[in-house]
Amino acid sequence: MIGFLAAAVTAFILIVPIELPDKTFIATLILTTKYRPLAVWLGVICAFFVQCVVAVAFGRLIGLAPDQIVKWFVVALFLVGAAILFRSARRSDGGDGETDAAPNTVRSGLRAVGASFLVLFAAEWGDLSQLLTAGLVAKGNNPYATFVGSWLGLILVSGLAVLLGRWLLKKVRLDMVRYAAAGICTALAVVTAITG
Repeated sequence: MIGFLAAAVTAFILIVPIELPDKTFIATLILTTKYRPLAVWLGVICAFFVQCVVAVAFGRLIGLAPDQIVKWFVVALFLVGAAILFRSARRSDGGDGETDAAPNTVRSGLRAVGASFLVLFAAEWGDLSQLLTAGLVAKGNNPYATFVGSWLGLILVSGLAVLLGRWLLKKVRLDMVRYAAAGICTALAVVTAITG
């Protein structure tokens, strides 16, 4: 049970800072300007559920390869994530508040849930959280615990976008969060290369 909890907490702690400055947060925030927040959140967390299942399955497939191949593949995944985050932080001017538009017509119901699911489902393919989840599973972390931790991290970030998104965009410099997340990915790559 302790191993399960450790793997879940590890995935959760790693996913949150990577997803906070990501397109997931911004897309969820934008969707709440068009649809009711609860409907958006339900659609988004359903999309994340499917994406986490795919990431865990991919990580298990990678894990079947010889140990040295898995090790260097995971290192590469973490380095790619760090590079993407670093590049997006450099391009950002720290003022990611481009979503100050007033809400359009607010819609609710299955249409809102479905639209939110489709937007996030499409946006998350090959996303950093999916790569990180796959990398953690390939590295040998418990796949079920990694799924739970990753999914809960994504649920938290999307919930923050729904509840506090506009306020956070005004108060937190997302480029600094991106730099921190890039540092985390780089550290994970180094640790994997040394210990794996």
